[in-house]
Amino acid sequence: MTGEITAPPPELGDVEWRVEPGLLDYAAGVADMTQRAEAIAAGAARERIWLIEHPPLYTAGTSAVASDLIAPRFPVHETGRGGQYTYHGPGQRIAYLNIDLARRGRDVRLFVQAIEHWVIAALADLGVPAWTADGRIGVWTHDRDGAEAKIAAIGVRVRKWVTLHGVAINVAPDLSHYSGIVPCGIRAFGVTSLAALGKPADMATMDAALATHAPALLAMVGDSTRA
Repeated sequence: MTGEITAPPPELGDVEWRVEPGLLDYAAGVADMTQRAEAIAAGAARERIWLIEHPPLYTAGTSAVASDLIAPRFPVHETGRGGQYTYHGPGQRIAYLNIDLARRGRDVRLFVQAIEHWVIAALADLGVPAWTADGRIGVWTHDRDGAEAKIAAIGVRVRKWVTLHGVAINVAPDLSHYSGIVPCGIRAFGVTSLAALGKPADMATMDAALATHAPALLAMVGDSTRA
């Protein structure tokens, strides 16, 4: 792909930090991510944190329930990540993480927790208190009416101990696009975004916050020099 390898956050070591300009075709992104994971597993490529945006689409995780696809307003892509239906589109910062857990302790649950902590810390920098909730995947906050709402969806896959997919954070997407699905199979709660909360809602600001806390993400997952 032609993404920009920007100046990496400090202490990322040999992990590539890449920011993709424009809207990336979903199939092309998945193909690139999968190829990178294979190369990492073979010892032929560096780990990577890849920040992207997709055009409007829905994805179905391995636990997706057909009745949760209410109206397929956009293309629907089957994907190997965990979870159910979710939406991707402009204004949403997606981080695809190709991390080698074989070198970092082989703890998938800890990896997911590290993503949660990463996103929560970045949102805090932007003035949004956020948290996780028992029985509900993702990162949550309060919307402007005081109700709990999801602001970031997490879905990962692991092949040969290398991670794929990652997290999608709502910066300033069109939230009406979620109306075609039951997001993550959860009917009782809605979704929100930085823009809807009146917070800084440009990608550069979001990316800077993610970059600040990326070293802590990797430190929590584990030392890459582990055997």
